[in-house]
Order: sequence, then structure tokens, then C-alpha cells
Amino acid sequence: MNTELLVAIVPQTAVWSAKTASIMISSNIFCILAGRYVIEVKGIGPSLPLSGSFANFTLPELLASASLGHIVGSGIILALGYLGLLS
Repeated sequence: MNTELLVAIVPQTAVWSAKTASIMISSNIFCILAGRYVIEVKGIGPSLPLSGSFANFTLPELLASASLGHIVGSGIILALGYLGLLS
């Protein structure tokens, strides 16, 4: 196929800026906080050296929550970039 045609068809993604960084950070924080209370089977794996309400938060729970946060953040950034709200 013609590469120039493919480049013309693919929409431009949002440029990394403070807006996109704040969206990604806030989506990760939201998913980590939600994961703390939503994950049903807790305490499996090595614990993290945290105190307070995150005292029994484990490494697999953190990795799963942060992974979901990145997926959600990427979706929000792509959607807002497609709508032209990040430029």
C-alpha cells in the first residue's frame, strides 16, 4: 500500500503537554483509589511499605490498578484529542 495514503488517513494524536499529563495522573490516582476498595481478593503478594488506609495494599494490586489507570487515561486522551479539546 501507499504509505502516504495511510499517513493521510490516520488522525493526528494529541501532543504531550501539561493537559495530557494531568489527565493521565488523575486517571491513575482515581484507579488506584478505586482499586483499593474494589479488589475483592486482597493481601496476595508482597506488601508495600505504606501506612494509613493503604497499609495492606500489595504490589500486584498497585500494578493492576496503575495498569487500568493507564488504559483509562489513554482512552480519555485519545477521545479528547479526537474531539479537538486538547489543542
